[in-house]
Amino acid sequence: MTRRLLWAVVAIAAIATPGSTGAQTFKVDRFSIGGDGGTDYLTAEPGTGRVFVSRATHVMVIGADSGKVIGEVRGTPRTHGIALVPKQNHGFTTNGGDSTVTMFDLKTLAVIRKIPVRSGGLDGIMYDEADDRVILTNHSRPVGTATAIDPKTGDITGTAELEDTAPEGAASDGKGRIFVNNERKSTVQVLDAKTMKATGSWPLAPCEGPTGIAYDAKTNRIFCGCDKTSAVLDAATGKVVATITNGDGVDALGWDPVERLIYIPAGRDSNVTIVHQDGADKYTVVATVPTMSGAKTITVDPVRHVAYLFQPRYGPAPAPPPDAPPPAPGTFRPRGPVVGAWFFAIRH
Repeated sequence: MTRRLLWAVVAIAAIATPGSTGAQTFKVDRFSIGGDGGTDYLTAEPGTGRVFVSRATHVMVIGADSGKVIGEVRGTPRTHGIALVPKQNHGFTTNGGDSTVTMFDLKTLAVIRKIPVRSGGLDGIMYDEADDRVILTNHSRPVGTATAIDPKTGDITGTAELEDTAPEGAASDGKGRIFVNNERKSTVQVLDAKTMKATGSWPLAPCEGPTGIAYDAKTNRIFCGCDKTSAVLDAATGKVVATITNGDGVDALGWDPVERLIYIPAGRDSNVTIVHQDGADKYTVVATVPTMSGAKTITVDPVRHVAYLFQPRYGPAPAPPPDAPPPAPGTFRPRGPVVGAWFFAIRH
């Protein structure tokens, strides 16, 4: 498929409110990418314009300015997330298909090693720079787990047992604590980064089914992304100090600590809610920008101050055999083939 910029001007002007930074305008660039495979998470490499996108069997590297594919990491079956460790020149992917982590060279994209993770259920991944550990959040059974990996060697250094089988995003406070969103219990669990032991659990109501998470060191606040209503927590007490109204179908959250902007993608509502942090406990929605159905994960480049999303479009699913029983409630329904894929860049 010819890769070209389809449209580049979707401007949303925010209304100035007391305590906010005033009116802001956001532009959405949309690129046709093509290629095979579904997606889950994507990760921007700060300042370089490279965005790493999961594509089922491989990781696609997109040049953010051109919207072109500039590289691939191969051999990542049912890949979910990507973590980048520039100081070691290493990247890591979580592979649900064979319960491994792929460790690769950031410059050449060559695979360095495959790291077996016995817990299974591999999903989320992040780099905890302060503690110099790559942290996995695993939908393992009979309990969810968080796994720590040495970013230099790729060795597993610890595993924490969690209170939920569906841990999602994780974030570090840079002071030895890791916060994990538990989607089914709607809690934030607190881990000691050194011992990998749980030390606390905080309820998130009215935020239900938390997925994306970010931490702000300046205000000591945790941002938890949920469908329709997201939450802000005081990281000292675990108390919910503010809520944010956003779209439905959230699976990630982006944070720009310089611009003080939170990006909350909604796959069912086909938009991103952009929120300005006016103060530790005060948040103003400054824009809602359109994307496309299904676009529910996001990444932010904190150097270039651009947010990115990626989403395939699927054709009709194959018809089941005439004698097939109806699917049970909650059963995964097969998708049709990928007929297009789109990369979004939100600038302001």
